[in-house]
Amino acid sequence: MNTPSATTAAFRPTLLSAAEQLGVPLTGAQADALLCYLDLIQKWTKVYNLTAVRDPKEMLTHHLLDSLAAVPPLRRALAQEALPPGQGARLLDVGAGAGLPGVVIAVCCPEVDVSCVDTVAKKAAFIQQVAVSLKLPNLRGVHARVESLDGPFDVVTSRAFASLVDFTTWSRQALGAHSVWLAMKGKHPTEEIAALPASVQVFHVEQLTVPGLEAERCIVWMRPA
Repeated sequence: MNTPSATTAAFRPTLLSAAEQLGVPLTGAQADALLCYLDLIQKWTKVYNLTAVRDPKEMLTHHLLDSLAAVPPLRRALAQEALPPGQGARLLDVGAGAGLPGVVIAVCCPEVDVSCVDTVAKKAAFIQQVAVSLKLPNLRGVHARVESLDGPFDVVTSRAFASLVDFTTWSRQALGAHSVWLAMKGKHPTEEIAALPASVQVFHVEQLTVPGLEAERCIVWMRPA
């Protein structure tokens, strides 16, 4: 098993405490995996510019904890899905970049099959490297345009990717009959919601509280109308 660097290992108490607050208690192996993932982001960002956030402590709150906050709402949504027996849930993370929230979901929800799609080959390659390094058989990086992907995926997610109109338009064909969109946003995107076509129904806007992050966060839940 990979072990986190001394720098990220120091964040372990903060990570474990925040995860408890969020209702996502982590095993020791999961905490190590997330901290090793932080190391990988730092290492690759030096060459591939995966993220604008360079400070490791900021990466912890703005990336890891921010993505962790989406795990309990996702679990609730999947529990309501009533998937066929023996069929695991499939999640597509659009415009995944460094793999947020897809990688965090793959670590915390080993029963969910996570595909992270990005049009930038280096970013998709990074996700593949993370899957190998962290031994995550339920994670894959896909180099493609989301419009070219066929589903069905049970949940299609994005974080700071595009407007709600573009996100739902580009990924519509990846949804199944009972699938949902999970869009992670900052402030309540009133104007973006107003711009959505009648074919997209917003059924819930869920406020998130991220430990250590003094900023508004929410999830916009949508489904085809």
